Amino acid sequence: MTDIFDVIADGTRRDILQLLRRRSEDGDAGTSVTQIVSELGISQPTVSKHLKVLREAELVTVREDGQRRFYSIEAAPLEQVDDWLVPFLADPFGESAPDIAALGMVPPLPDGAAHAAEVVGRAAASAKHVVQTALKRLGA
Repeated sequence: MTDIFDVIADGTRRDILQLLRRRSEDGDAGTSVTQIVSELGISQPTVSKHLKVLREAELVTVREDGQRRFYSIEAAPLEQVDDWLVPFLADPFGESAPDIAALGMVPPLPDGAAHAAEVVGRAAASAKHVVQTALKRLGA
């Protein structure tokens, strides 16, 4: 099996995965190669090459309808990446860190606020990636 980290190391493949994720959140049952080419502004052979790598890594599924193929994201393999990253996102002080919430220095965030903070952080990281990709394409 292909190393998932090698697969997602490529920016174009990450862009394709982001596109498929957004479209699935919007309720699309699949995205055609033509739609990917149009939305990302890259050539059809390039999209096809990257989709092949993503299929082999089981990050996308394909549904055939006549001569057209529709791709959908399969996020389960990304759990391996998530499992690897979690220790890096944990408290750098480990268990030796003082519980500042217990000391009354910082009130704990309500669940809704904690979730909102996580969503904003992810959105900021995604926006940064989109801007960097756009600047690369513009040659900046």
